[in-house]
Amino acid sequence: MNYETILFEQLGSIARISHNRPEFRNAENKQLLEELDDAIARAGEDESIRVVILAGTGDHFSAGHDLKEGQAKRRSYSIEERWAYEEEYFFDYCIRILNFPKPTIAQVQGACIAGAFMVANMCDLMIASEDAFFSDPVVHSMAVPGVEVMIHPWVLGARKAKELLFTGDKLTAQDGLASGMINRVVTRERLEEETLTLAQRISEAPPFAIKLLKRSLNRTLDIQGLRNSLDAHFDTHLLSHFTEESKNLNKTGLEKVIQRSKSLN
Repeated sequence: MNYETILFEQLGSIARISHNRPEFRNAENKQLLEELDDAIARAGEDESIRVVILAGTGDHFSAGHDLKEGQAKRRSYSIEERWAYEEEYFFDYCIRILNFPKPTIAQVQGACIAGAFMVANMCDLMIASEDAFFSDPVVHSMAVPGVEVMIHPWVLGARKAKELLFTGDKLTAQDGLASGMINRVVTRERLEEETLTLAQRISEAPPFAIKLLKRSLNRTLDIQGLRNSLDAHFDTHLLSHFTEESKNLNKTGLEKVIQRSKSLN
């Protein structure tokens, strides 16, 4: 696949895969998600790659789902069509990152919103710049109970996740660090260097041992109910798109979110 919306770089034993639509605040359209999924698979098959960094070019990691594309192409979807699309592009793609056999690091600057919050939090580790912020405003804007992959309480704890979701407000990098979602907060100028340094250190470990270790850690989360809870929420999320609340907010709510996204820069 020739990539147009992501950037794939191999830096020794490290692959850095970046959202690369900076003029659209790296919003995740269908093409970007397909290319991201392909690049993840490519990095998994390449034995010379030991660690993967997920990043974003420009000022922001990503403003999340491309809402303009969604309005233009999927607004009239039936529940069956929406289910099939969101299961493939929003849920399954994320789960493949979550269960990717090699260590992954999210390198986050600027906005990390909604769909991008899901993608970044599928990674094993996260390094964020001081100006990074996180939000999932879809309860207020669309009357749906959070994005498709409800990873929030697993990475933030239940109380902080409820605050983030109930209010739709932003979470700062320091808030994320205090909650345990972020491993390190650094200046924007040092973000790339610090992430590469961490990735390099991890890449020096025996790769098969790291693979088995990650599998054990992810299985521990699954035993605690991670995968079952993600599956259950996805069903709830899809149902909520067809409530009267969601129908009433669908047009005006999305337009407000798009306008807020335009003001990020």
